[in-house]
Amino acid sequence: MASLSFFSFLILFLPAIAVSDAGSVGINYGRVADNLPPPDKVVQLLKSQGVAKVKIFDSDSAVLTALANSGISVVVCLPNEQLASAANDQSFSDGWVQANIAKYYPATKIEAIAIGNEVITENITDTTKFVVPAMKTIQASLLKLKLDSNIKVSSPVAISCLGNSYPASAGSFKPNQVQSTIIPMLDFLRETGSYLMVNVYPFFAYKDNSKTISLDYSLFKDNPGVVDSGNGLRYKSLFEAQVDAVYAAMSALTYDDLKLVVTETGWPSAGDAGEVGASQDNAAAYNGNLVRRVLTGNGTPLRPNDPLNVYIFALFNENQKPGPTSERNYGLFYPNEQRVYNIPLSQKGLNGNQSPPASNLNQTAPVNNGGGVSKATSGQTWCTASPNAEAEELQEGLDYACGEGGADCGPIQPNGACYNPNSLIAHASYAYNSYYQKKARVSGSCFFSGTAYVSTQPPFFHVLVLQHLGTVNFPQDINVSDEFGEFQQ
Repeated sequence: MASLSFFSFLILFLPAIAVSDAGSVGINYGRVADNLPPPDKVVQLLKSQGVAKVKIFDSDSAVLTALANSGISVVVCLPNEQLASAANDQSFSDGWVQANIAKYYPATKIEAIAIGNEVITENITDTTKFVVPAMKTIQASLLKLKLDSNIKVSSPVAISCLGNSYPASAGSFKPNQVQSTIIPMLDFLRETGSYLMVNVYPFFAYKDNSKTISLDYSLFKDNPGVVDSGNGLRYKSLFEAQVDAVYAAMSALTYDDLKLVVTETGWPSAGDAGEVGASQDNAAAYNGNLVRRVLTGNGTPLRPNDPLNVYIFALFNENQKPGPTSERNYGLFYPNEQRVYNIPLSQKGLNGNQSPPASNLNQTAPVNNGGGVSKATSGQTWCTASPNAEAEELQEGLDYACGEGGADCGPIQPNGACYNPNSLIAHASYAYNSYYQKKARVSGSCFFSGTAYVSTQPPFFHVLVLQHLGTVNFPQDINVSDEFGEFQQ
């Protein structure tokens, strides 16, 4: 799951149980939506629920400012489109750390920097080669500012980077990435005392294999378990088996000493007809049982002494996320701060003492799931540059899309069919959408450091181009010059 789209849940430490302390639960605070509460209200919501950890998908100033002096720890992200700049230019990383980390720390408790999100997956892309070099330059920047001992650097990998994950004991990374990417990254994590970030979604495995994988096994419910044929360990949940497959893969390369944190996991409360298992009841069961499992202590069967530390995806349903219906329904809360379903969010919640959000007293689902795309407009989507974005950020996104991103930018070159209107926002929108469509509109492919958004209507300049080509005609009541004004920047 790429997402770019994301928040952090509660971390409340419990007394030691059995052989391991309890782990922590955080939340991914994604913001691919146009109807979310402002960051200061979000922080109030988190604090009211005892949430002490959050992960975001950028380093947004308003969010980091709102989190200052809140006591909530934060994982920030260097977006995928900036990895090439960071990897190739130490001065870029120095400036980025100064502007996005040092400016807010320590008032804002930044504890880690995620270098990209799911750049390391089942496939090697043009961006893969920049991950480890970018990790190194960001680490060097932290060292210069003497922040390296308090802020860790890692990169969230998709579990699809495993070549084998069943049985868990046979977990291994894809051979074509081991020498070029995996070993250099694990070496870096070991040298800096950091940990592997990994995104784990049992939902996808269940959805694709519902005839062979038990739903109870997927949801942490009572079940006979599955015995690993390689080591005889019994697994009571698919989540733990997937986590241990990653541990086994690291162990196979002799990195037994490294820890990992699950930076994304979750279950959708709604989905399309073919998305087997996507329902409110199953989402409540998965996330609720996950919280109980993590906060009551003990690690996995393979690593019983290592607490489980996870970030649930996601805080809110995000109505502008592209893809199937499930992508817009991973939230624990609707944008109006009502709960999608009632689960414990902290140790107090487990004990029945957690207060509900003030806005949750009369819980009903908002119309259209809090702003989700209606069925009438859920077919095609476009990626559009925001007219409120800074020119420098738009140019950076445009350069990435047309360069490393591989967008088809020929038509916006001089004398190209789409060169006019010759404005930065029009060219950026064209390039962003070309990249977005090339990526099959997958989650997170329309972000560009917050300068882009997903729309169910084509950007107006696209309509202008179509009219120029004779494909469409404007209705007579539309004033083209008025409508087109925002693109004349």
